[in-house]
Amino acid sequence: MTKILIIYTGGTIGMVNDTDTGTLIPFNFKQIQQNVPELARLNYELEVHSFDPIMDSSNMHPDIWAELAKLIFTRYDEFDGFVILHGSDTMAYTASALSFMLQNLSKPVILTGSQLPIGEIRTDAKENLITALEIAAMKEKGKAKVPEVCIYFDSQLFRGNRSIKYNSEKFEAFRSPNYPILAEAGVHLTFFNNYILPQPEKELQVLLDFNSNIGVLKMYPGISKLAVMAITHSAVDAIVLETFGSGNTTTADWFIDCLQEAINNGKLIVDISQCQRGSVELGKYETSKKLQQMGVVSGYDMTFEATVTKLMYLMAQGHNNGEVVKLMEQSLRGELTA
Repeated sequence: MTKILIIYTGGTIGMVNDTDTGTLIPFNFKQIQQNVPELARLNYELEVHSFDPIMDSSNMHPDIWAELAKLIFTRYDEFDGFVILHGSDTMAYTASALSFMLQNLSKPVILTGSQLPIGEIRTDAKENLITALEIAAMKEKGKAKVPEVCIYFDSQLFRGNRSIKYNSEKFEAFRSPNYPILAEAGVHLTFFNNYILPQPEKELQVLLDFNSNIGVLKMYPGISKLAVMAITHSAVDAIVLETFGSGNTTTADWFIDCLQEAINNGKLIVDISQCQRGSVELGKYETSKKLQQMGVVSGYDMTFEATVTKLMYLMAQGHNNGEVVKLMEQSLRGELTA
């Protein structure tokens, strides 16, 4: 029998209405089949691991990512797949982080959640959960159909490190702006095999350390020197620079000098676009030529979530800056198109 481990971290999906108080409270996910009787028809052996206490995803942090990765690693041989129930607000960060931590992943790790609690009449929770379980169980020629970390939401399966949450009011909460979806659940569950990562040849490895000492500098017209210096002169190890268009910034001398000084002081600067769709092309315009010349790293078409978690991950692995730069501009888990 197919065995799936459900890991409940918290989030809207696990809430029910307390009839006495009218407030939303978490229900016991260990009794999930009583609340979602449709699961019995899947004929899977399900085990539930609930966080205690459960957490709002706004409180997510690298220690929890490490806990999740360690749990998957230690129970890896017991299950055919893993489904993580997670609040949607930071789901893309967790999916991105896990994709880097779980090297040579050969089984599905599917994150899902919902916009409405599982106890609501119009909830999206049941469909998201049931289909996520089906995807986690899916095999072809004895091997997992989707050997990667993914997000399933509102009938679509996304690569985890390509995903962003873009809508807090519709069931269609996630998008993958720079990479096609991996599967779609309509009348049939359709997989787009060309876009799914191949099965790895090596054994699963897990790396748990992160360096979260990162600053974020978002460009806007009229940004002041003091605002820039607050980031470039701070004690961070790296800076994510959110630029205009294909990687462009102001060419004011004071701004270029601030970036150059930060790099001279050993800080890494990674350039990603504020545009959700498209890629950084350093040197395409004069407004990014100087960035390229001073050694600013191109984030290409990575999401903000993937950029931050990849930086955290690489900086904690003992690499020198040159090695981190090289790896940031390479696709490690399908997170960028170079």
